Amino acid sequence: MPDLSQLALYLAAALLLAITPGPGIFYVAARTLAGGRAEGVASSFGTGLGGMVHVMAGSLGVSAIVLASAELFTALKLVGSAYLVWIGLRTIQAARREGLAALSGAPAAPPVGPRRAFREGVLVEALNPKTAAFFLAFVPQFVDPHQGSVALQFVVLGFVSVALNTLADTVVAFAAGGIRQGAAARPTLVRRLREGSGAGMIALGIGLALAKRPAT
Repeated sequence: MPDLSQLALYLAAALLLAITPGPGIFYVAARTLAGGRAEGVASSFGTGLGGMVHVMAGSLGVSAIVLASAELFTALKLVGSAYLVWIGLRTIQAARREGLAALSGAPAAPPVGPRRAFREGVLVEALNPKTAAFFLAFVPQFVDPHQGSVALQFVVLGFVSVALNTLADTVVAFAAGGIRQGAAARPTLVRRLREGSGAGMIALGIGLALAKRPAT
């Protein structure tokens, strides 16, 4: 493991990256605005598990293989991009549909539930090759081959980063939950916030589709 100064630097960098808006944060915000705090927290843990998929794959060298192959990288990024765009479009459509239902007095659509929010959160993060690229480019800088198993160090440092990401996503879920409760009497505001989250996911999906494979 790195010494204390290096560890402090790693924690600071990982925290900064954790609070940088990305697919996970936008998904958690959209999920919370749509179904409440329970769904948001469940999706936060889902994105955390999706992040650990990349950590474990990176420690085993799988991510390096994917990033080294133009075909595999392109396939993964297109699948991830399509999924993000699909989730974004569905979020916007659901927000508008429920907004019209509220105006007409029709019952609102039932929430998707924490289990589905968790599963979708896993996929949002696991299908993002940029997350794999981040772990392979960032974490190894703090691995000391003289301190023991490189793979174990990679997993521990990766877990710390994922934990910080999950904490940031959970904070977003609670914040979005508070906004949802405060705006309960203003359904138009909630609809616009959900549409904004959906548009953010679509933009991220398009950006992912245009991402270039890191140099190897």
